[in-house]
Amino acid sequence: MFRPTILGLTALALASIPTAVRAQDTEPASALSIDFAYKGDVVGVAAGETRGARYLDNIDLIAALDLDRAAGWQGGSAVVSLLNNLGGRPNDLAGTLQGIDNIEVGTPDLHLYQAWFQQSFAGDRLSVLVGKYDLNSEFYSGEAAAHLIAPAFGIGSELAATGPNGPSIFPRTDLAVRLRAGDERHYVQAVAIRAPRGTADTGRVRSTLFVTEGGLHGSTAIGIGGWAYSRRQPRIAPPGVTLAEGTAASHGVYVLIEQDLAGEADQPGHWRAFARAGLSDGRTTPFAGGFQVGVTGRGIIRARPDSQLSIGIASADLSTPYRRANPVGEPALSGAEGMVELTYSDRIAPFLTLQPDVQYVRRPGGLRDVDDAVVLGLRRSSNGRRCSAYAVATTPGDARPASTRLSTN
Repeated sequence: MFRPTILGLTALALASIPTAVRAQDTEPASALSIDFAYKGDVVGVAAGETRGARYLDNIDLIAALDLDRAAGWQGGSAVVSLLNNLGGRPNDLAGTLQGIDNIEVGTPDLHLYQAWFQQSFAGDRLSVLVGKYDLNSEFYSGEAAAHLIAPAFGIGSELAATGPNGPSIFPRTDLAVRLRAGDERHYVQAVAIRAPRGTADTGRVRSTLFVTEGGLHGSTAIGIGGWAYSRRQPRIAPPGVTLAEGTAASHGVYVLIEQDLAGEADQPGHWRAFARAGLSDGRTTPFAGGFQVGVTGRGIIRARPDSQLSIGIASADLSTPYRRANPVGEPALSGAEGMVELTYSDRIAPFLTLQPDVQYVRRPGGLRDVDDAVVLGLRRSSNGRRCSAYAVATTPGDARPASTRLSTN
């Protein structure tokens, strides 16, 4: 397998160049724009007698094309992005079911992450997207939770753990057709997206995941969604145990709520709270459901407008079928795996943001008689030029079209 070390070093070097000295940053917005984001994490784990540290990184390289500017194609846009991941797997030390770092992958790789075309109609109140697409860029996501590093705050674990290879989210995506309608306050969207191919395929025809979501956005944001697979999925069994026989219908629902607490959006002193919860069938995923709550403050230090603080609590309830499949003699399973995360970030230079992070995981792996885990991390983020020809959607219900998320989960 090609190990894209050169790409990683090149992107890191580019990210270290102050944006003020790049000629492209002084040019007017053009039809084609290039954007990149680099994240590098150092993660230390203490879980019982297990101690260790891992380094891992993530590079997004994104090309966005405004077809109106390029060819007079009104309402047309396209995005192509590459994703490169290298480094270790800190969750091998922590042993959690939900993960501890949202850029961790099973195998280092360079691959095409997204490639899609979108057509907008009726003054951007209606749009159709077709192509290779990250479900979590618009569905089951929210602005207030996006600053946290634990994967559970990106997309609910009860959906993220479905399918033999997971749904079409980071780091593996697949083909989709997405419809969306909305205005400044209301939205409704639906997607049909193929389950990614991977090592757990059994040779059968791949399933399609259908997701719908609708709600309100603004100072008070509410989203309600539901999902189901077109084909029955393999029944789940605990890690290290032979896969349970038989299949079952895989489906679930979720709700998202965000509320401004103080200040104005995108201004220093803005605080926003979030609460999310989801339920699943519990037969095709380890989780019968779960919830996440927390709060994020921006510009919390008056002299540091880019400072940001987030605290989040997440819990994932293990399903009864999952726990019943645990054989006699294996470590006993508890009813849930929970965690608390506290993270702070600040831009210390135009090209560099540092984000220390601490997590406390209760009963990692859902095991009853196991020591809790403490996770300490430091993330270094470097962003290149933002896409000038394309608006990045950061919240579900954002009336602008969505692009690849620079903060992948």
